[in-house]
Amino acid sequence: MTQIAGLDGILGVEHVETTADRVVAQFTIGEHHLQPFGIPHGGIYCAVHESTASVAGQIWLGDRGIVVGTNNSTDFIRQAKVGDTITVTATPIHRGRSQQLWHLDSVDEGGRLIAQGQVRLANLDRDVSHDVIARFTSAYAPE
Repeated sequence: MTQIAGLDGILGVEHVETTADRVVAQFTIGEHHLQPFGIPHGGIYCAVHESTASVAGQIWLGDRGIVVGTNNSTDFIRQAKVGDTITVTATPIHRGRSQQLWHLDSVDEGGRLIAQGQVRLANLDRDVSHDVIARFTSAYAPE
């Protein structure tokens, strides 16, 4: 597990780059990522895609509100195996007043595409304290 709380921590996600225009995260496939037939569960890609897009979207939105996922579409291209390090990159397709759309690629160490997806986020008009933004920023800063 990582120092990140919640599902990202359980999945072992580490953030390599976090900017308003791109977030890169990594995790290594372990036994706890497998479905009953011994291959990585597709849900790990969906979960990491949504959280990576949400981190990117929140960094871009800043203290103007909070983001929530409204749609997650992930295609599974190639099977990874235990021990493979997966790099997930989120880049914006659209960032507007009320919503954002992010593209995500998950690749293995050889740069082969494992999964690809899109995550739509809603920008909720909510007051966000500077303390919350500071905790968020420090939690998701690359180590």
